[in-house]
Amino acid sequence: MHFSLPRSSTFPTLLAALACLLAAACPELVERASARAQEQKSDAPRPSAPPVAKAKPKLSQEELEAKFKATLTKATLKGRWCALKDGQITPEKEDKYTIIGVNKLAGEAWMINARIQYGNKDFVAPIPVQVKWAGDTPVLTLDDVGMPGGGNSYSARVLIYEHTYAGTWSGGEHAGLLHGVITNEKE
Repeated sequence: MHFSLPRSSTFPTLLAALACLLAAACPELVERASARAQEQKSDAPRPSAPPVAKAKPKLSQEELEAKFKATLTKATLKGRWCALKDGQITPEKEDKYTIIGVNKLAGEAWMINARIQYGNKDFVAPIPVQVKWAGDTPVLTLDDVGMPGGGNSYSARVLIYEHTYAGTWSGGEHAGLLHGVITNEKE
């Protein structure tokens, strides 16, 4: 076998050429060296895995409902909303809802006592909702519910999670999206 290197070769090129010659002349030696390298890899300390977050303890349905009730008692939902018009999202506007309290009626039926303020009107209105559960997350569900002082019926899906809310609504010729944070009045 004849092998020649160009005169301008460097030491690393020479080593690479010798490795090629060795591999061609003695394949068993290359296999043993490869196996030894694999053994050394498996003996080497492995990087530790990232810490695994502790799983939250699973709450009972009663505990979930109590947490939901506490979140929406003396609560202010403050955030933004935007309309959906011709399949497009309009610019966001600030929004604020005040909830006096919430009570479970039966099954999925709940009553939210919401403070409604518009124009020179300021009153508390009972709003009937269904609360559906997506795992540990309550979703307020309204289907064609008439609002006091308004001519339209509204439908909505609003999820509540860790003192935040997000959802979608529609009523009459209007529809939109909303999101924000929930704070509770201190006693």
